[in-house]
Amino acid sequence: MNRKKNILVIVSNYYQEISDNLILEAKNTIEENNILYQIEKVTGVFEIPSIISFSKHRFDGYVALGCVIRGETTHYDYVCSESARALMDLSLDGLAIGYGIITVESYEQAIIRSKTVANKGIGKGKVAALACINQINL
Repeated sequence: MNRKKNILVIVSNYYQEISDNLILEAKNTIEENNILYQIEKVTGVFEIPSIISFSKHRFDGYVALGCVIRGETTHYDYVCSESARALMDLSLDGLAIGYGIITVESYEQAIIRSKTVANKGIGKGKVAALACINQINL
């Protein structure tokens, strides 16, 4: 009998409403695919890669969820590029990672991208969970 797959979902809860939307979509998608999961919450997006690194190989896959909204300083650029680079490095190391970090100009854009809305596309939480599941299945 095959062991049931297990995914770690790491979510930045800096923007609570957005992270709640992302978690709901990811959780529903993972459950629909009959996969176990654990949710770990962190304050910011920048911490997500380190949590994956700390738990490396204890899970079959990882889903990174969060949101970065551009502000008045260059902080946005550093957080976006460095967290994406770190997640790509982990992915190229052979980990199945679904990237669900929304990078936007406004809170309104983040709300739209965080959930599935008719005629607006599929929410990023669902997309990230599906990407992770597809990688696990490969």
